[in-house]
Amino acid sequence: MTMHSHLSRRTVLKGLGVALSLPLLEAMLPRSILGAAAEAKKAPLRMAFCFVPNGVNMREWRVKGDGADFELSPTLEPLKNVKDDLIVFTGLKHQKAFANGDGPGDHARAMATFLTGCQAKKTSGADIKVGVSVDQVAAQKLGHLTKFPSLEIGCEGGKNAGSCDSGYSCAYSANLSWRTESTPMSKEVNPRLVFERLFTSGANKTDAERARQEAYKKSILDFVAEDANSLKRNLGAADQRKLDEYLAGVREIEQRLQLAAKQASEGAEPAKTDYPRPVGVPREYADHLKLMADMLVLAFQADLTRVGTFVFANDGSNRAYKQIGVPEGHHDTSHHGGDKEKLAKIQKINQFHVAHYGYLLEKLKAVKEGEGTLLDNCMIVYGSGISDGNRHNHNDLPVLLAGKGGGTIKTGRHVTYEKEVPMTNLFLSMLDRVGAPVDSLGDSTGRLTGLEG
Repeated sequence: MTMHSHLSRRTVLKGLGVALSLPLLEAMLPRSILGAAAEAKKAPLRMAFCFVPNGVNMREWRVKGDGADFELSPTLEPLKNVKDDLIVFTGLKHQKAFANGDGPGDHARAMATFLTGCQAKKTSGADIKVGVSVDQVAAQKLGHLTKFPSLEIGCEGGKNAGSCDSGYSCAYSANLSWRTESTPMSKEVNPRLVFERLFTSGANKTDAERARQEAYKKSILDFVAEDANSLKRNLGAADQRKLDEYLAGVREIEQRLQLAAKQASEGAEPAKTDYPRPVGVPREYADHLKLMADMLVLAFQADLTRVGTFVFANDGSNRAYKQIGVPEGHHDTSHHGGDKEKLAKIQKINQFHVAHYGYLLEKLKAVKEGEGTLLDNCMIVYGSGISDGNRHNHNDLPVLLAGKGGGTIKTGRHVTYEKEVPMTNLFLSMLDRVGAPVDSLGDSTGRLTGLEG
């Protein structure tokens, strides 16, 4: 009988003021003492929610065909490599994002309602109120299982006070995640701070340790190299390969963060945006999106968290997209009035965002986990709280779901709901799958049918 070394899921690599978490290894799974086969333990399920602002060009978004017999639209074409891992939804709605007597302010409501399904109280004061978001419902029930209950990241900052949209507090326009009905979970937009929070014990370093690390100018991998080599000697070939791939991913992120810091220190002119970028944010928006996506992947891979939100840009964002030939502001352009040139530019922005969603999915799919991939054990929602930016409507929302939810979701389909249903019904079904069921969320009316196929 061959005995295998067993590792705790909490095992970390240690070095000078550094504690680097590990990915899920076979050695962390329970094995029968009778040798033969490992008892199959299901990998944990993860969920994440990617948000994009200002609606889309729906004509270029809509897919042709239903069920498995559908064709990707021009906007969704960047997802061709993960088409079989997708569900494209038609007919989901956020009724509570409509005015419902509260007048203008659709951008604030679109973001505040997106994960809560609740009507935001119209106020620019401190008495904000909306609802608990689906990610935080999951975090409250699952958070004790991981180092971080949830991870909130994004590529555009914001503030939690003042008026930002027709009398609505800036808190509604800047936050996707809500821990309580009046407490937003602010996102981190500086990738270096996300990296240090996730992959090192930076918060517990002494000043002397920080000084020594800065003086050495080493990778955190240099500090944990001895521990890593010692661990590898006790791992099987598959785990050694998985560990090498994970450490290579950490190192790649470090190098890109170093480049971003160098660009920032050289005073590079940032792209036009509505907020001052923190030091260390990459010069190019595309690089910023990719860095954040890569850290979300590594956080899921190492089981540091099972819940995440990723805000590509705040609703109402007027960011310019010069890199893809759209020098005008996104929000301004979204009010297209039927102008063909503006609609074409909106489609370019939409496709740019979708491509980076695709980047995230392909990175998840590249990580092997058990008999499948990390993506197979995820549910990654992508969408906007507005359908057409010119109309500011919140029905027929552009929404995608990727990942098989641990084998509980049949992907590779276009699913249409003839009678529009609350998007919160989807969230209830997702919460069931991760083991955090609730009776209702926001304006939900029941579980979403059709996910199983």
